[in-house]
Amino acid sequence: MATVYAIANQKGGVGKTTTAVNLAACIAEAGYEALLIDMDAQANATVGLGIAKDSEPSVYDVLAGDATMEEAIRPTGIEHLSLVPASPDLAGASVELPRIENSEVRLREAIAPIRDRYTFTILDCPPSLGPLTVNALVAADRVIVPVQAEYFALEGLAGLLDTLGLIQRELNPRLTIAGMLLTMHDGRTRLAQDVEREVREHFPTLVFDTVIPRNIRVGEAPSFGRPVIHHDPHCAGSDAYFELAKEVAARG
Repeated sequence: MATVYAIANQKGGVGKTTTAVNLAACIAEAGYEALLIDMDAQANATVGLGIAKDSEPSVYDVLAGDATMEEAIRPTGIEHLSLVPASPDLAGASVELPRIENSEVRLREAIAPIRDRYTFTILDCPPSLGPLTVNALVAADRVIVPVQAEYFALEGLAGLLDTLGLIQRELNPRLTIAGMLLTMHDGRTRLAQDVEREVREHFPTLVFDTVIPRNIRVGEAPSFGRPVIHHDPHCAGSDAYFELAKEVAARG
């Protein structure tokens, strides 16, 4: 069954794009058709898969009504993994979208014709709760929330959960939280252990068992334009993302 996942947290630098790219790559590696839609004007997911950030048409053109999702999909160098690229023009969408009636359902309507081709569609959200993230949450069935294992980990989560609740009530009643994912975790430090314990105590049923470690290979893989599982398949980061993919599939 086709499922759409949004990777969302308005806090920047928590591993959203890294998680989106590597989760999509792990799903593709398992032989399932996966589509990654880059919703962030920084286009890091696009570049991280070796595709230029000025590629056209982009998801901006889809949201603007100038292209269909079908026209914007392109193959990556990875079998079973396709991408809808972002572009810097998305920065303007935050101003333009609210002027359009029912703009919050544009992405959902654009995905609908191609949705059933992909077992998993993954939406990489920008670090804000603006119109692009709202579009992604309205289009999604599930949301994965990366949480960095650091002092301010819980900061902003209340706002995100309030937004999710509002979207569930008003726009997308089927939206559920697939889980919270601890990222950039250094198990050698007391801080990381304390943060993990606190997050698990606050959200006992929501936190994935899998923890993504702080890992140099994960950090350097985007500069080679490929996911970490193709950059160094046997590093700790690759192992963790494969485990996450299994856990996501098991949670449904």
